[in-house]
Amino acid sequence: MRLQMESGTFSAAVVGSVLLATISFASVSEAANLENGKAKAEQVCSACHGKDGNTPVDPSYPRLAGQHEDYLRQALTDYRSESRKNAIMAAQAKALTKQEVRDVAAYYASLPGQLIVRK
Repeated sequence: MRLQMESGTFSAAVVGSVLLATISFASVSEAANLENGKAKAEQVCSACHGKDGNTPVDPSYPRLAGQHEDYLRQALTDYRSESRKNAIMAAQAKALTKQEVRDVAAYYASLPGQLIVRK
């Protein structure tokens, strides 16, 4: 397969290599940093959800440790945009950058959770 461009012809392999390099760079720049996530979680989240993410100060507050990373990231993003309603969480989430949301979500997902039902 060949693509015709104004300045000549490029092979699909060259175009594919450029696309792969671009995707790889984007993935690296958006990678979560667990240490930054831990620091931000201790600063912003631990007062309500507990330092370990398993001991919330109120039983109605969720346990965050061990939760799925994509779920936590989406929940924080939804609180930031106010498509998910909670005044306290909206204020907390709006203070986070997109990178901090990724970091915090990855940090809590990396912790051992207590999300099982014990009998």
